[in-house]
Amino acid sequence: MNFSGIAIGLATFLIIGICHPIVIKAEYHFGKGCWWAFLLAGLAFSAVSLALTSVIWSTVAGVAAFSSFWSILELFEQEKRVEKGWFPENPKRRKEQNINN
Repeated sequence: MNFSGIAIGLATFLIIGICHPIVIKAEYHFGKGCWWAFLLAGLAFSAVSLALTSVIWSTVAGVAAFSSFWSILELFEQEKRVEKGWFPENPKRRKEQNINN
């Protein structure tokens, strides 16, 4: 039996499952301005994916790379969800925004 597909599927499931709360926490604490951190993570995982010789690990790194890139979009979408009241707003950041305006 070949378990490669199952291993990659499980890794993909876990990576996506981990990225969702990371995006929520990042938006809560830092706002959408931290998008560049997801870009850097995506670029780093892309480089790792290209460097690895194992197909399974290269694929997992590629999934992590594109999950990081997708998280940039989700970060901006999360801000909209917070504005709609679907997620809590960070009261400390609200004060900072009012001072700057």
